[in-house]
Amino acid sequence: MSDTQIDAPAEAGSSSGLGGAGRGRRLRKGWSANLVQMVLGLTQQLLLLPAFLHVWTGDLLAAWLAIYAAGNLVVVADAGLQLRAINRFLAFGACVDCNGRTANFYSAMLRIYLAVVTVLGILLCAAIYFAPPSTVLGFDAAPTFDTAMLVMTLGMLLTLPANLASGLYRVRGQYGRTVWLQNGALLLGQIAQLTALAMFGSLLAVVTAFVSMQLVFTIFLAAFDAPRLFPFLRRGVRRQAAMPSLRWGAGQLIRALPFAVANITELALVNVPVLLVSALVTNRVAVAQWGLTRVIASLVRGLCLQVTLPIAAELGHDYAVGDKERLSWLYAHGSVFVTGLACLIVAGLLPFWPDFFALWTHGSIPYDEPLTVTMLLGSAVVAPSLLALGFANHSNRSDLLLRTKGLQLVVFLVLSFILIPRLGPLGAALAVVASDMLVQFGMLALMVMRQTLRQPFRHVAFLLLMAVVIVTSGWLIGLAIIALVPGSGPFHFVVECAIWLAAIGMLACPLLNATLRERMRALIPT
Repeated sequence: MSDTQIDAPAEAGSSSGLGGAGRGRRLRKGWSANLVQMVLGLTQQLLLLPAFLHVWTGDLLAAWLAIYAAGNLVVVADAGLQLRAINRFLAFGACVDCNGRTANFYSAMLRIYLAVVTVLGILLCAAIYFAPPSTVLGFDAAPTFDTAMLVMTLGMLLTLPANLASGLYRVRGQYGRTVWLQNGALLLGQIAQLTALAMFGSLLAVVTAFVSMQLVFTIFLAAFDAPRLFPFLRRGVRRQAAMPSLRWGAGQLIRALPFAVANITELALVNVPVLLVSALVTNRVAVAQWGLTRVIASLVRGLCLQVTLPIAAELGHDYAVGDKERLSWLYAHGSVFVTGLACLIVAGLLPFWPDFFALWTHGSIPYDEPLTVTMLLGSAVVAPSLLALGFANHSNRSDLLLRTKGLQLVVFLVLSFILIPRLGPLGAALAVVASDMLVQFGMLALMVMRQTLRQPFRHVAFLLLMAVVIVTSGWLIGLAIIALVPGSGPFHFVVECAIWLAAIGMLACPLLNATLRERMRALIPT
């Protein structure tokens, strides 16, 4: 494969669909890969737990959950370097020697990644040696807990260089490929965990099985697949044998800081409320209500983020090459798609979540309607701003990200400490939703829309009208079904959902007409 065979995202298609046949194909591949990844994530967190409990005690399962959470937090160590690299790769697309500059930058950034991993790895080993996690977290009774924690965190730290390769895949229109490879590693990792559990039954064996597949994925992606798919990377390695200067490396870390702040804020909005509610609310039942309710709201937010990632990569390319027409068209239609998807999911959850909640908790935890409605409606409201956030990450708007996401984190924390002691979990929900509406939507999203669309305020009004119509109609249809089909139990819940899906499908049938779809697309302000 020669260097010229690697097409930039806009070059693969130019006519129909989402900005061209090639673009539509790439988006569909990316969405399907992300959907499978979410399913595998749910399998890891939900379906494997009964198997673990079949062999382990509850204390050992709690130890695994703590180790797994620590491994997920290692992503913060990327410090925004992946998005910094993505923006540079996109900028090189307008250069004469695109492949050569990409190869040189890739090689230099890879050395920075290796240096970061080395330094953090040494610090991690020292921290675990001087402050054993088993003592700090209260798992002294769990055998091999400290070793398992070291294997998990150090192993996940060693996977960070794969972020650089996956960033290049995203820029060069191969987003779906890297996600599918990661899906394969996740699936093999789950099989390996069950095998290790059956053969050895120890915590360390399961952790090693999980981490080993992630390391295999990293080695395959960075050392074999990327150089094969992009042969020009080998030239960059040969040209740049020396380590980049400390000044240049520090400059990249500083320029990556705004992206790190944005990612840390998103992680904080998902995870920090759990800690704050646990610390500030004495009613343990209310804490359990919050923990269970935020799961579904986080799932809606996570699904929207996954949907925006392939779109954001395409938008970043259009922005880098200055194709304003395609950029405006794709942003407007992508925003409508993400918002419509979020509203449709929320419209289905609002009427049927109480029944599912009762089945899920076996009636042991009471349902909190104001909390659920606030979280779900907030998930629908924030949906358009998630595409703006993704596009900002892929268009090098570092100053905007640093100001808005930093401010959002401050607003969220201030509101949390004011509202949670007074309102409990509802206060945490209001803090999250208010920070999203005031800062992420009110500042970041509106500013990005004003710079991208010709009619930004008409577009916002269109999104608002569409959201109200979808959520209200779906909610009312669900309430009507509940009134007309009374009952309880799992079978009744499945029947209710099936009827709702059939009703929504009938309402959506006119969209099968191509002429009507084109007329509706023409109504979207761009």
